[in-house]
Amino acid sequence: MPTAVAAPYRFFDLQVVRTRRLSPSLVRVTFAASNRNGLQTFASNGLDQSLSLFLPRPGQEEPVMPMEYGEGWRQAWIDTPDDVRAIMRSYTLRALRRDPDEIDIDFVLHGTEPGAATPAGPASRWAADTQPGDRVVLLGPAVADNTAIRFRPPADTDLIVLWADETALPAAAAILESLPTGTRATAWLEVPHAADRLDLLNPADADITWLVRDEGSPKAHEAIRAAQLPPAESPYAWIAGESGQVKALRRHLVREREFDRRRVTFVGYWRRGLTEEQLRAQGE
Repeated sequence: MPTAVAAPYRFFDLQVVRTRRLSPSLVRVTFAASNRNGLQTFASNGLDQSLSLFLPRPGQEEPVMPMEYGEGWRQAWIDTPDDVRAIMRSYTLRALRRDPDEIDIDFVLHGTEPGAATPAGPASRWAADTQPGDRVVLLGPAVADNTAIRFRPPADTDLIVLWADETALPAAAAILESLPTGTRATAWLEVPHAADRLDLLNPADADITWLVRDEGSPKAHEAIRAAQLPPAESPYAWIAGESGQVKALRRHLVREREFDRRRVTFVGYWRRGLTEEQLRAQGE
């Protein structure tokens, strides 16, 4: 496949190296380059680095992509018949390693369990069944500090507040790992099952509350509204996950907690009842 630059982002042809089940709802897939161009030009400072992943459709050995990667690639991809073109999904970089060059992406397995009320989407099905050697295409950064990293607390931040559901958990985990010792931080992490609680690196000793839906934990807005936050002059919040909850939490922080709206980063990773294609069509 072609690997031309779409600066400051680039297409990378990857293959699965291994998988690891982290919890009932999460599987980690490790990728390496499938050609000589490699991942040497992949550059990222991590945190909540957003990526576009292109997956093959059932029966395809590799994703069907435009023959030329350039400014017109997106329209060429759109013009490819729906039942042929690669499935595009947005994910977060979980880790980047060198020697050998590898990246990790954590997938949420919605609807893959027997008898699930809602059928799994194409990415969950792919992640549940993928094997070493499977091929994908990744659109990722060629510049470490790029616009697809949204976690950017101002220099004067004296308290960091985080909320993430399972879809944003990989990003939240990377953020927590990055916080230096002495950083004051409070996080609420929402997951479906008790076994989805992960043993996270936490050098800042952030106050982490797990909200487990199976255990009847309060909803995110209820838990955060009831919480006593540490006093702070210049707090910063990062909230990511289901779009409806993200908007409700942002309203609470800005209107009730009186956070400066410029210091609240909010990212809707998905919206209940809509596919990513439908969200993209709405411009979200």
